[in-house]
Amino acid sequence: MSEEPPRTSEPARVSERASGRISTLPQPALQRLTKLIERGFASRTPLTLQLLGRLLLHAAAVGAAVGFVSLLFVEGLELAQVVVLEHLAGYVPLRAAGEQAFPGGNAVTFKPWLLWIIPGIGALLAGLVTKLAPETRGGGADAIIEAFHAKAGAVRTRVPFVKVLASIFTLGSGGSGGREGPTMQIGGSIGAIVGRYLRVTDRERRILLVAGTAAGMAAVFRTPLGAAILAVEVLHKNDFESDALVPSVLASVVSYSVFISFFGESTLFAHAPKYPFIPVHLPLYAVMALVVCAAATLFVWTLDLVRRWTSKLPWPPWVRPAVGGLALGIVATPIIYLLGSHLGEGQGLGILGGGYGAAQVAITGASWLPEGWKAVEVLLVLGILKIVATSLTVGSGGSAGDFGPSMVLGGIFGGAFGRAAQLLLHDPRIDPGAFALVGMGTFYGGLAHVPIGSLVMTCELAGSYDLLVPLMLAEGIAFIALRNRSLYHAQVETKRESPAHRDELIFDLLKDIRVDEVMIRDRPFTTFQRSSPASQVVEAVAAADWQDAFPVLAADGTLVGVVTAEILRTMASDPDLRSFTLADDLMASPVAVRETEDLHHALDLLLASGMREVVVTNASGRVVGILDQTEITAAYLAATSERKA
Repeated sequence: MSEEPPRTSEPARVSERASGRISTLPQPALQRLTKLIERGFASRTPLTLQLLGRLLLHAAAVGAAVGFVSLLFVEGLELAQVVVLEHLAGYVPLRAAGEQAFPGGNAVTFKPWLLWIIPGIGALLAGLVTKLAPETRGGGADAIIEAFHAKAGAVRTRVPFVKVLASIFTLGSGGSGGREGPTMQIGGSIGAIVGRYLRVTDRERRILLVAGTAAGMAAVFRTPLGAAILAVEVLHKNDFESDALVPSVLASVVSYSVFISFFGESTLFAHAPKYPFIPVHLPLYAVMALVVCAAATLFVWTLDLVRRWTSKLPWPPWVRPAVGGLALGIVATPIIYLLGSHLGEGQGLGILGGGYGAAQVAITGASWLPEGWKAVEVLLVLGILKIVATSLTVGSGGSAGDFGPSMVLGGIFGGAFGRAAQLLLHDPRIDPGAFALVGMGTFYGGLAHVPIGSLVMTCELAGSYDLLVPLMLAEGIAFIALRNRSLYHAQVETKRESPAHRDELIFDLLKDIRVDEVMIRDRPFTTFQRSSPASQVVEAVAAADWQDAFPVLAADGTLVGVVTAEILRTMASDPDLRSFTLADDLMASPVAVRETEDLHHALDLLLASGMREVVVTNASGRVVGILDQTEITAAYLAATSERKA
């Protein structure tokens, strides 16, 4: 009794046949497709297994590392702000309720003559540091997105260290930017570095990069679920990385747990205990979304304007952030000086630094904030000033995030709208804080094309899902209204445009196309009967101008075999064979594909047989045509061109 040979897996079978016979194919196009499909198989099967164990373990390790580094980063940043801004310049940052100042942060006499130059000095020091890693200039999110798509998730080891120092210099000296953007790059870089040292595949390294990005945001913003969803969503404008979601959630949970073990579990912003859902207010949220979208458009326009201006400066790139910092100091210091004596705790209105305190004022108000329309005016002026300040910092290449300021700006303009609606409609049920929170998610969600992630993140910031319905409405409006605006130029439309998915999407494209959609039906082809003499076969094969595979039919017209053009070589070496052989003696086993099957299966048969053509049959086994490898290649090129268009 013979022993059954072991079964070979589908990927191994295709790989073995391709590697053994691909060299016989005459056209390089099919060879390239073969290699891409092999890599597609290789990237899918290990990933499924690793997500069950090894990859999740790696993601947890990344989360722990990012949590500790984020903790050190925030502590270092707070210390720098206390020493430089408060003790040295006497500037009191406006903080959110959940922000914890570094111990000993009692301000001294305000020194405007010193404050105006401090942001420029800090940005200059940061620029010098970024000479070690130029990719750390700017917010950091674009660099991580580019690394995911174009660099196989590869990041240099020095990047997180350089980013930490550059961001502390920039933000600690009053640069108008967020710390979440830098932690996105810091966390993503740590994930990529861990993947490199563990010698994982390119796909795994990309996933660990995404998980590290989520972990950085989860720690600093204290929104583990929203950060995980946002990290897999921010890479594309109209898609998301589903494979990275579970590792990102795990990394976020671990990082968040590490961070709150030291800073506590409180949310970043204080807010009302409950925001009741009032259906008649939905039109107000819709109008607010349009107002916020207009403000977001102004922000992106100003940001790009500063980028174009600084790019034309005749100085090295590492000097440009200092120019932006100096301009920030010159613009902000007179305003802070004029407002400082009147506002007390609200000194500067959050113009310098992250500005989370300004968003807090928009949500809950403040004792120093005027009543009525004066409050609306103050918030609108603050929003314009914050747009200018952030554009000067981030647009000049300063190492500060645009994520935090976007949330702050959304909160400011949303809060201003809520107060205006309250005054106009005299409706006591209108809570400006609810509009501020919805505005936060709408502003960033629309500009970054992350409606789901920003929605969940805002709910976590509010500590409840009371605002879920207004957020869904506002996010949907912003997603449409801001389609042509984006904070991140490295984003791609969908996975199909990303080099990270090029191999597997070629595989998918071939499976989506049927043979009968590309086969040329009206092209005449030659067939033989089993009894056809060899001389007739040789003459017909020699006369064929395109056909290489010749079907051999049984008496009932069904396919029983295939004669290939190689028969000419055989007959040339032994002409005497023509006198006594038939087509039945010359044919090989039938290589055929049904017209209803997909092109991937047809390509599989071509690779297995080493032929450049495959016979096409109908459901009853009768031959209806011949499919050539060039037709498969042409179909693929047409499909990809159509999708890009």
